[in-house]
Amino acid sequence: MENKLEPAAPHFDAAPSDSPSADAFIAEKRIGERIRRLRLKRSMGLVELGRHAGLSASFLSQLETGRVVPTLRNLARIAMVFGRDLSYFFEPEPHPLFRIHKRSERVRLPQSGVDDPTYYFESLAYMVPDRQLDPYYAEFVPSKKAAEVRPHVHPGYEFLYLLQGDLEIRHGDRVHAMSAGDSAYFDAGTAHAYRCAGNIPAVALIVTMHQMLPHTGSALRTVQPPAPRVVAVRPAESEPEL
Repeated sequence: MENKLEPAAPHFDAAPSDSPSADAFIAEKRIGERIRRLRLKRSMGLVELGRHAGLSASFLSQLETGRVVPTLRNLARIAMVFGRDLSYFFEPEPHPLFRIHKRSERVRLPQSGVDDPTYYFESLAYMVPDRQLDPYYAEFVPSKKAAEVRPHVHPGYEFLYLLQGDLEIRHGDRVHAMSAGDSAYFDAGTAHAYRCAGNIPAVALIVTMHQMLPHTGSALRTVQPPAPRVVAVRPAESEPEL
């Protein structure tokens, strides 16, 4: 008798998650939660996602709540909508970044390369890896002599909020006067320098943002500094690019 192939099983979006091993795997990888986060980041409803992925909104709702086990084909469809690889759903999930720096843990460092520092600084995020901005607490002290402050440049942009005192910022060929409560945002690729303009130290919160340059396609790439800006155990290499 001729062997006949068994008819193919009907295609469904997914099978009910009644297998203990499947349930455990889905729960461990939190696939439904990952899909939901991707969808909400795009401000996309279930109906819209279903239209792009060729899946029903009711199935997607059950998938996000862990009531069904998706096929690899359906996961691939969803991944393509969000520009992700299929492996995204199975790789270890990164932990959201959150870091607190206690005041007692910060290190106060002087301006390097000079005998008479004109400012001191403390990094407010030195323990954050791969950070896209660098916040500093800076104190500019009154100058003891009328020496010219050397200007400098670095990639990106800079934001300064003056908490106390008076400060002069030289940006290019212009000098700008600031008082407590004033703020400045400027292109750090232009030569700039600071000088305390009063008899008491000028205290400021400074945030330097790494430059974003256009890249091939729609993505952007970040121009990182050549070395970490603050390394508390090596003051000689820790001066920020203020």
